[in-house]
Amino acid sequence: MSDGEEARKLFCGPCDFAWGTGDIASLPPQGLPETAFAGRSNAGKSSLINALTGRKALARVSQTPGRTRELNFFNLGGRLMLVDLPGYGYAKASKSLAAEWQSLIFSYLRGRANLKRVILLLDARRGPMDVDRAVMELLDKAAVSYCLTLTKIDAAATPERDSAEAAAQAEASRHTAAYPEIFSTSAQKSLGLDALRAHLAALAGFGL
Repeated sequence: MSDGEEARKLFCGPCDFAWGTGDIASLPPQGLPETAFAGRSNAGKSSLINALTGRKALARVSQTPGRTRELNFFNLGGRLMLVDLPGYGYAKASKSLAAEWQSLIFSYLRGRANLKRVILLLDARRGPMDVDRAVMELLDKAAVSYCLTLTKIDAAATPERDSAEAAAQAEASRHTAAYPEIFSTSAQKSLGLDALRAHLAALAGFGL
């Protein structure tokens, strides 16, 4: 069976909500390898998780940026834990609340020995922004491996998308903890999902 077929098999299998918490002291026990999805508020984290797993409402999609305030863990076939992190950089969030979110997120990122990679999402219509670069620098300092993944490529014109991909590639090359490959996806149109599934499946031990 090819790596792609292994990945499809994994993501077509069971995936269930396992844990949710807004308190770093009540994280689930470390066990399965984990991959965390991070990004600006409304970058499409929950939509991408739903699309990757073929579900419509596994991860809750909010129309209000900054609404998700918990870390939500989803058990993928007993092989990999997908972690939906609260968004960052929402302008209307109070400074104290934004600081609370950042503390929660980065306490998690620094403290999970089984965290294999962060999938850092960038809206293809905007590309890397200053707040994304700040997060990348923090991940570099924490030595947490991450890969940049463009979302909503169906909503970007071709020149806009090409520019965002080039900017993401250039940005990744400047950061020590960034994975060199860039992924481009659309949850709405199911674009680029197989490549990202294969990447995640490899982290779970498939194809290695």
